[in-house]
Order: sequence, then C-alpha cells, then structure tokens
Amino acid sequence: MSHSETHALEQMQSQHHDQSHGSVKTYLIGFVLSVILTAIPFWMVMEGDFSKVTTLWSIVTLAIVQIWVHLKYFLHLNFTTDEGKANTFTFLFSALIIVMVVGLSVWIIYESNAMMMY
Repeated sequence: MSHSETHALEQMQSQHHDQSHGSVKTYLIGFVLSVILTAIPFWMVMEGDFSKVTTLWSIVTLAIVQIWVHLKYFLHLNFTTDEGKANTFTFLFSALIIVMVVGLSVWIIYESNAMMMY
C-alpha cells in the first residue's frame, strides 16, 4: 500500500470510530419511549372503555411509532450520513424481501388449499 492509501484508510477508520453508535442517553430515551408506547395500548385494552375500532387503530398506530423508535434509537438508522442512508435502504430492502417471501408463501399455501377442496 502506498502512503496515500494508508492515510486514506486510517482517515476512514477514524471517521467510523468518531460516529456515535449510541450513548446511554439515547438508549434511555428509546427505552422510556418503548415502555410508554407499550403501556398505552395495554392500558386501553385493560380499561375496556374505548370501542374496539378505536382500540385496534390505537394499537396499530402506536406499534408503527414503536417500530420507528426501535429503528432510530436502537438500530441507529438515519439519513444524516451516507452510511446511515445505505444502512436504512439496506434494511428497507431486506424488509421488503421478507414481506414478499412470507406474503407470497401464505398466498401459495392458501391457493393450494383452495384447489385441494375441489
């Protein structure tokens, strides 16, 4: 390796180590938000004062928010850096593939079962 290549490699490694991979503060924020986002639907179901539709939509909405909290505070996915963008797109692509494999498998099994009934 030439001197310039070695210097560039050392610079990339120092930049990688300088990036924050989470601090105690961010983990605590994520934990508190997760507990709150779990406690609210639990409380709604246990109280039973809300209609089924309201309870269901609240659970779905708070679950989506909780997914976002986990992605941001625990997996550190973000769009502020190039590496963060690449990691986020990689995660989204992987999630898409998983949803397609599971969804299409269920569809194939359902259709196979329907054909066996005739």
